Amino acid sequence: MSAPNDGYGQYPPQQYGEKPVYPDQASQAFENSSSPPPQAGAQPALDHGRKKKRAYAAGAFDVAAGGNAAVVGQLPGGGQFGAPQAAAPAYGGYPQQDAQPAPYGVPPQQYGSGQPAVTGVGAYQAPEPYYPSAGAPPAAGAAPAGGVGGITSGLSSMQLGSGQQQPQQLPPQTRLGPLNQLYPTDLLNQPFNVSELDLLPPPIILPPNTSVTPSPDANCAPKYVRSTLNAVPTTHSLLKKSKLPFALVIQPYAALHDLDDPVPIVQDQVISRCRRCRSYINPFVTFLDHGHRWRCNMCNLTNDVPQAFDWDAAAQKSVDRWQRHELNHAVVEFVAPQEYMVRPPQPLVYLFLFDVSYAAVSTGLLATSARTILDSLNRIPNADRRTRLGFIAVDSSLHYFAVPKESEEIGETSMLVVSDLDEPFLPVPQELLVPLTECRTSIENFLTKLPEMFVNNQNNGSCMGSALRAGHKLISPLGGKIVVLSASLPNVGYGKLEMREDKKLLGTSKESALLQTASSFYKSFAVECSKNQVSIDMFLFSSQYQDVASLSNLPRYTGGQTWFYPGWNAGRAEDAIKFATEFSDYLSSEIGLEAVLRVRATTGLRMSTFYGNFFNRSSDLCAFPAFPRDQCYVVEVAIDENLTKNIVCMQAAVLHTTCNGERRIRVMTLALPTTTNLADVYASADQCAITTYFSHKAVERALSNGLESAREGLQSKITELLQTFKKELAGGSMGGGLQFPSNLRALPALFLGLIKNVGLRKSAQIPSDLRSAALCQLSTLPLPLLMQYIYPRLYSLHDMPDNAGIPDPETSQIVLPPSLNLSSERFVSYGLYLIDDGQTQFLWVGRDAIHQLLVDVFGVGDRTQLHVGKGTVPELDNDFNERVRAVIQKSRDYKSRGVGSIILPHLYIVREDGEPSLKLWAQTLLVEDRADQGMSFQQWMGALREKVSS
Repeated sequence: MSAPNDGYGQYPPQQYGEKPVYPDQASQAFENSSSPPPQAGAQPALDHGRKKKRAYAAGAFDVAAGGNAAVVGQLPGGGQFGAPQAAAPAYGGYPQQDAQPAPYGVPPQQYGSGQPAVTGVGAYQAPEPYYPSAGAPPAAGAAPAGGVGGITSGLSSMQLGSGQQQPQQLPPQTRLGPLNQLYPTDLLNQPFNVSELDLLPPPIILPPNTSVTPSPDANCAPKYVRSTLNAVPTTHSLLKKSKLPFALVIQPYAALHDLDDPVPIVQDQVISRCRRCRSYINPFVTFLDHGHRWRCNMCNLTNDVPQAFDWDAAAQKSVDRWQRHELNHAVVEFVAPQEYMVRPPQPLVYLFLFDVSYAAVSTGLLATSARTILDSLNRIPNADRRTRLGFIAVDSSLHYFAVPKESEEIGETSMLVVSDLDEPFLPVPQELLVPLTECRTSIENFLTKLPEMFVNNQNNGSCMGSALRAGHKLISPLGGKIVVLSASLPNVGYGKLEMREDKKLLGTSKESALLQTASSFYKSFAVECSKNQVSIDMFLFSSQYQDVASLSNLPRYTGGQTWFYPGWNAGRAEDAIKFATEFSDYLSSEIGLEAVLRVRATTGLRMSTFYGNFFNRSSDLCAFPAFPRDQCYVVEVAIDENLTKNIVCMQAAVLHTTCNGERRIRVMTLALPTTTNLADVYASADQCAITTYFSHKAVERALSNGLESAREGLQSKITELLQTFKKELAGGSMGGGLQFPSNLRALPALFLGLIKNVGLRKSAQIPSDLRSAALCQLSTLPLPLLMQYIYPRLYSLHDMPDNAGIPDPETSQIVLPPSLNLSSERFVSYGLYLIDDGQTQFLWVGRDAIHQLLVDVFGVGDRTQLHVGKGTVPELDNDFNERVRAVIQKSRDYKSRGVGSIILPHLYIVREDGEPSLKLWAQTLLVEDRADQGMSFQQWMGALREKVSS
């Protein structure tokens, strides 16, 4: 099996011209009612025992390079990589960003100033004078813009937003008092700094003694639940006037495994809930009658405290109520008693559907899949020894495998072939789904021999639709996961699909039809699966059109996910390693089974719309046959009645069965202050949560009304917000600038990044499969990864600070260089840069990179010897190589960012003067540059200014 000769997988960019391409019954017991109505500073040169740094500059005489390397000064061309470059003193490159942006509540003039940080002398740079960037903000200490009604400076000295959010002990709140300080900024003269995306959201400032305990964890941490507004308007009319959305971004799990993100567990099965609205007792209830009763913070009903609430049944002694987890922690998990189940907890079940057609065998998919499962058997959750596995092979027929138990004399797996695709039957159902523990040896033998069974298969058929029906019939009595591994378009049997890709439609209004399902089977079958607690995950590998738009409906309605590997081939080590690593992590992930999600809220609030991969079983109940840990969900909140309290609460609860067969309820409670002041609403708005909400809205609009409608909707919304701020809070005058709150300063750039994302971008060069896969990402990625997918990270490596790429002495975590805004103006021709959108990484090598840089990082002496395309940075015995590899690896470390993800990004080596299509692909991630049919950030801001002014 030989690898294809292209360096970067299927859909090589040159194919597409100028624009490159990238590769329930249980819920009844659970839900027994309806919902209730940096500061710039010196960077010391840290030694850490490392070797002495090299000091070759790009302008120095370089014997190995054969003469003088070019000194960067005024370069020809304009607007792209040939633009004149501003270089910084000593360490070269563009002036560094502030490593630590100031928290919210600090006037914007104090950060993002564009002044370079003082660092040690860099190793690979041209000595150039420093030219200040245009439009730098005023010096630190300048007074914030005034003139905003209802705002005082009382909070300006508080360090809001730094550290962990805690219930703030502030003077009693009045309706007219400020919550977060509003700092208007001029978007044209004080543009956002990418490091602001790492800030915590505006702090939630609650009145004193809001929670029953002083616990710092009484309110929900933003990694679990974020609100678009951290100060809630008291009326629907005020919310409508603000033009801001009110929604929650919910990610119940912050890691793939419980050990990586433990939450307090209430083990005693004493669960106190409101009799009327069914909310769970939490830190924001009120105790009455000497602690014998509690008032619900959602609907105000008074409830009895359970007699066992203050008693430890195991130790047979009384306990301190105020130490109970549910009164100290906003996020807790209850072990559910018997009444929360209508059947015994289901076991974990994986049914693998292997594509064994010629395409899957020839690319090595079958062999790699079987080997990865074999190597991951110890990682599959099986603590209760009840996990079951099943296997079906698919070409134009169905191939069932009866795996014997180890106690049986006949130890060979038998294959049974069924050619009747209309009504496929299960020959020996009791042997098709077998316990992992009892059949371990037989399963290992089967997986070892599976690739050999089909090594000469020339069949190009795929009856995957019929296989899915058979798989559903097999596991529906128990429930579980169907894992599809396919390299072919389903072309026979149920759910048969046609080749409908037409390049003439790409970039036109008719393109949207290609993003919609071609067969009603895939949605109706998915709904049927959801009812029987069957979830479907799709791993798609086709080198040809595969109709991702249709197939992705299966995960969308069953709580699953679609992973897309365009042009994958096991003959490329990078492809094989990526899939094997991701698939193994997928198999090891802990998931919730037969789960439901419901969100309750204070009287007057209503959950109106839900976004994400699940099935809406009723108006406010979301059903998940399997609950993944690497997705987020968005819930829009409506204000139906005027809010009379000074705080409101919302509570999300996930009832699920753990992989170990234990029924649990994860409860997350969020309390937010209310306000009658529009300035408070804007000052407390969370730009990342708002972007997440509109990302989900844009995907919905793209699928229903078309891509152009989605793009226009995003531009109209950001224009509307700017106009509203101008009219209501800036006195109707912008003074020639473009005013917006500092805490929303990144919103225009994020909206531009969303419009230019591969899922939504206007282009006639993007295959519909790639678009559909990107739309799946835009509607499921956890918030931190979604922000990076919309606005990728850019790091300058050739001049990174001395402490970058090595462990921090206090945290032992690798330190990343300061991230840069996504503009080619940040590049110098002798530089080395990492561009990372969370799905793909590009290591950009400048056309004037000096000999020593190439030797130290890649082990080659000349750029022409550099292997471009998919690759890795070799391990060399020098300090700088080790630091570069550490930065690349740390940029992939999602666990440290509080999110779970199995993604292992491909790394592409890109030479500025190398393969044009690969270079163009990397440049599409530079959101602030003009590319193809997309405007630059400056043009975008100019267009917004014109619309707002008019």
